This record gives sequence, C-alpha cells and structure tokens, in this order.
Amino acid sequence: MSKDAPRRAARARHDQRALIPLERFFRHPEACCFQISPDGERVGFLAPWEGRMNVHVRNLASGASLRLTSARARDIRRFAWAGDDFLVYLQDTGGDEVFRLHAVDTGGLAPRALTPEGVKAELVDASSDLDGVVLVEMNARDPSVFDVHRIDLRTGQQRMVAENPGDVTAWLADHDGRVRAAVATHGPRSLLLHRDREEDDLRVISEVGPGDTLAPLLFTFDNRDLYVTSDVGRDRQAIAVFDVRAAGEREVVYQHPVVDVGELLYSRRRRRLTAVGYTTERRRHAFFDEDRRRIQRALERALPGLEVTVGSMSRDERRMVVQAASDRTPGAAYLYDDATGDLQMLAEMNPALDPEAMAPTRSIRCRTRAGDTRQAYLTLPKGADAHLLPIVVYPHGGPWARDTWGYQPEVQLLSSRGYGVLQVSFRGSTGFGKAFCRAGFKEWGRGMQDDLTDCVLRLIAAGIADPARIAIYGESYGGYAALAGLALTPELYACGASLGGISNLLTWMESFPPHWAPFLELMHEMVGHPARDRERLIAASPYFHADAIVAPVLLAHGANDPRVPRGESDRMAEALARRGARVEHLVFDDEGHSLSGEEGATAFYRELERFLAEHIGGEGAPARR
Repeated sequence: MSKDAPRRAARARHDQRALIPLERFFRHPEACCFQISPDGERVGFLAPWEGRMNVHVRNLASGASLRLTSARARDIRRFAWAGDDFLVYLQDTGGDEVFRLHAVDTGGLAPRALTPEGVKAELVDASSDLDGVVLVEMNARDPSVFDVHRIDLRTGQQRMVAENPGDVTAWLADHDGRVRAAVATHGPRSLLLHRDREEDDLRVISEVGPGDTLAPLLFTFDNRDLYVTSDVGRDRQAIAVFDVRAAGEREVVYQHPVVDVGELLYSRRRRRLTAVGYTTERRRHAFFDEDRRRIQRALERALPGLEVTVGSMSRDERRMVVQAASDRTPGAAYLYDDATGDLQMLAEMNPALDPEAMAPTRSIRCRTRAGDTRQAYLTLPKGADAHLLPIVVYPHGGPWARDTWGYQPEVQLLSSRGYGVLQVSFRGSTGFGKAFCRAGFKEWGRGMQDDLTDCVLRLIAAGIADPARIAIYGESYGGYAALAGLALTPELYACGASLGGISNLLTWMESFPPHWAPFLELMHEMVGHPARDRERLIAASPYFHADAIVAPVLLAHGANDPRVPRGESDRMAEALARRGARVEHLVFDDEGHSLSGEEGATAFYRELERFLAEHIGGEGAPARR
C-alpha cells in the first residue's frame, strides 16, 4: 500500500457524504441547565438572548417563559434557586474567574449585585430550606482567603458567619444552613475542621498527608456527624460516616473494589441516603433506597440507551428535572412527575445534530511498558475501517481528573472529520485509587507522558493508527501534555496543538494567584519544588526543549486566563519562532482558561480543523484564508 493510500481512501469517503457544519457542534443550546423551583411550579434555565446565555424562568402550568437577565458581554453559566422566589447567578468578566454573585426575583425585577466588584465569590449553600438566604464565600477581606457571609436576599443584609483563619480552602454548612465544617490545607497536609455551633471556634478533628483524601460531603441528618469520602487506610475512596467526637470513621457506607466513590445522593424530605454514584467504564449507581431505585429504573425504561441523571427536585420530591444523554448526543432535559409517571421533554440540547450521524465511543485497555494497563476511550470515525487511521491523542486536563464516557463536541467534530480520537486516563488521573493518583507525583513529562506514548504505540501495533498521521491536542494540562509529547517524543507526532497549556513549569508556579497560596506546598509535592526539583522541572518543561520540536505547532490561549497565564503560550511561540519552527499562535481577547463563548470555540476549532487537515489529512477542512 502506498503512503498516500489512506489519504485517498479518506477523501473517497468524504466524496460520498456531506460534512456536518462545524458550527453545529459548538452552537449554544436552545435551552439548558434546567433546575426546578422548590415549590415545583417553575423551572429556571439558561437560553440565548442576543447571542449570550441568560437566565430564564418558565411557569409549568401556563408554559409561559420570562427572561430574567440581560447579559450581553459574556454568557451566564451558573445559577441556582434560593427559595421559591429568588434565583442567584455567578458571572465573571472576560473569563477572569473573578465571579460576582447576583440575585434576581421571578417577577422579573432587575438583577442586583450581591458582592463587590473585583472580589471573587462562590456559593456555599443556596438550598431551598433557607428560603431567600444564601451562604457565600468571598475574598473581600483578604485576597488570599475566603470568608463566608450569610446574605438575606429580601433585605440585602449581610453578615460574616465564618472568618477564615488563613488556611481554610472549603466550607460546609449543616442542614440548617449553619457553617460548621471546613477543610484546611496546611502545607502538603489536609485538615478536617469542625465546630458544634456556628459561634464556636473551629477545631481540627483529623489530619491526612499528601495523596490521602478525607473530604466532607454532607452532615448526617441529625447534624451531628459527617458523611465523607475517604481513602485513609485503604487505596480507594469510599463513602463513610465520620464520628466528629471520636475523630474517626464509624461506618463504611459503600466502597467499590475498583474505582473511587465520591458522589452521594440523598432525600432531603425523607432525611436519608438514597444512592451513591461512581464511574467504571460508565457512570453507575448503588442504591440504598427502593423508591430511588424505582425512579431510576422507570426513567431508564422510558429513555433506553441513554445515561439518565436525576437533577434538581421539588421540595416534596414529586417533580424532578432529568437529563438523558449518551456518547453520541448531548441529549435532552425532561420534567418527570413521580406521582403520575408523566415524562415531558423540556428541551433538546442540540437538535441540529443527528445522533445516528455521530460516532460511538468505546472503552479500551492499553498495556504499558511496565506491563500494567490503562483505561482509555477510543472514538473511531463512523463507518470507517479501523485500519491506518489518522489519530488525534486528546489527553484530559487537570491533571487530577479522568476521562468519562459521554458526549463531547470536540471529540465528535474530530471523528466526523475522519480522525480516531484516543483519550487515556494516564497515571495521576483521579478515580482509580490512591496509588494510581500518587504514581503521577512529580511525573509530569515522565511516567504520565509515557502512558500516553505507550497507548499510541499499541494503536500503531494493532494497525489502527497510521504512524505517519498522529497528532496530539489538549487543553490546560492536556495542552502541556501535547507540547511535552512534541518535545520529548518528536518522532511520534506529525503535529500538535495546545489550548491554554503550560510550557514552563517554573514560570507557571510563579504566576499562581493569591488565593492559590494555601495549595502551593501541595503543588510542590505533586509536581515539583522550584528549587529542590529545579532540574526535574526544567527537563519536563517543553519551553526548554523547543529546539527538539520538529512538527508544526498550533498554540491558543485566552487573554484573561487566571490559571495558566497567556505568557505560557507567548513565550513558547517566541522560542519556536526563534529557531524557525512552524508555529501558529492565537489569542482570544475575551476568553479565560476555557473558551466558553460560542464565537471563541467556533473560531478555535475552525483553525484546529484546518491545521489537522493540513498536517495529518483530515476531511473537508477549508483552505486557510
């Protein structure tokens, strides 16, 4: 077979079908993110208005909808009900992640800003039981730490209810809305804090080392103890009851033999746990409650072949919002009435895409050079022979995260253009136990990168991947991994692209924002210390190996990225240009760490489509303008 035969075969397939327009993959949903009001009479949702996602509310009895916000500069992405008559939402500026909290009532009065400009805010609790009162953490007093304030939405009155002693990184309220537990980061160690009353001082009740997890999820229903996810004394995280007075686990509620368990489902009305959620190859549940099991089974029968998730519920738990999706569709949102069994579609997420035209994603195992295996997902072009395909390696961000089965627009876009897409949960990924996560400590550019390399080599050995047409692309840590792949294994990749990726581990650590200060020592433990591990960090930084990169590179960055400053791409582009490398550099002025806007995502993926087509021969990309 000639070297050009696979390219000719791809073009022949393209001639037989029209490509799905790229814009369809990244268009705003017609409506999304539905949440039911506590009284069950309305749903809040996000929908486009003048090109931006805004908060709307729909009366379920009349079907009438009302737009509550008028954001024009940037999409609103997160909102929550705060009682029956109020919604609150968070919005930043240009992707800077300095979120400001706003409130709006369902009558359509103008939104009110609840937190100061330039202060980063996050919701701690806006549960229906508080009815018009929210708990908000913000760094108004000190940019490096977050205190908790209780805000009455009716009067606008605010009161600090938890002052940060300097190292608290997470807060937890009990079922009465009192802030009584916290997690502190003390160097590389994590501390669990508790107090009996909101007026008391927090006291340390447990301490764990780097790589261990002890995270509070929920107070027990008598507000006495804590439900936690913990891997202390075992390899995988389990759900347990933590006795705050004995300062230890009293009971393990659920553990899985293979993966971590960190999701806890419960009935607020009946005051009991109902299930846990966990992910093996796909998302699964283990039920403790027959009513919740019955609901899940009824929904799965009504929506076969889809992954069904129950979202918000009304206060009486009769009405609930349901999301159903799969690897080939972002799916639809539904309203389910448990009393009548009625299931009504609220909105289809992306009706412009036909699920039958999308490619299935399958779980695979890849053997590494050490003889063990890695969980991975492989998406091959629909209808294509799994032989000598161009492959895009797509490492996940984090890196303390994992890939999951489900719909991803970028994966489906690439697959529709004739590429196989490989996603690997490399060592250091979360969800597979403590030892697997710890195996990634100080292994950036080393063992973590080796796992990606080994999985690519297995696809080549199996005849699936064309060794001359392999690209690597990622975002955030995935962008770093793409650059590391090009620099450290230049013989493997024909081209690579990085979106918001790190190029120099030393300058990246120097750029951390003030509120990341409590995590700095932990980061040194997990990634490396700038002084003690300097040579290791230099060896793992693509910037210092720009002269080894021989393949074309596409760099892209949001100008306002607070997590990985755009200088990481700027300096990498300069280093590549100095040695005459083929580099393209894009900056998106109104974006941050991710391209959340429709225009930015469409513009970037159009450039990526063209770039990949030029260098590994995909289908249907337009010529460069």
